[in-house]
Amino acid sequence: MNSTPLIQHSWASEYFFGEGCFIIEWWNTPADPGVSVARARVEPGVTTRWHRVRDVAERYLILEGQGRVEVGDRPPEAVGPGAVVFIPPGARQRIANTGNTDLIFLAICTPRFTPACYEDLAEPD
Repeated sequence: MNSTPLIQHSWASEYFFGEGCFIIEWWNTPADPGVSVARARVEPGVTTRWHRVRDVAERYLILEGQGRVEVGDRPPEAVGPGAVVFIPPGARQRIANTGNTDLIFLAICTPRFTPACYEDLAEPD
């Protein structure tokens, strides 16, 4: 990790991720391989595809909206602002927006997320 202090002000554009949500990469750089932070947005009525992230622990910090999260073999659980969901490396996961407004959360990954560690587990449509 770089030991030089850094403050980043540039914001990446939001993009649609095939899993079913919109992402803004707030922090994801090889200069800091230990962590990445993305803002995720799931529209009302949408459930993301089953997926897993290999070799990466993920945390969802719910900021706005209402949802239902499924992780591993746990039963589905309602989540809202202030909830934190820990997703161990390799655990299957998905989240549904059960409310009438966007579900917005931070996805914090350790080590940082890269597309190579993402695996779609959903059946083809």
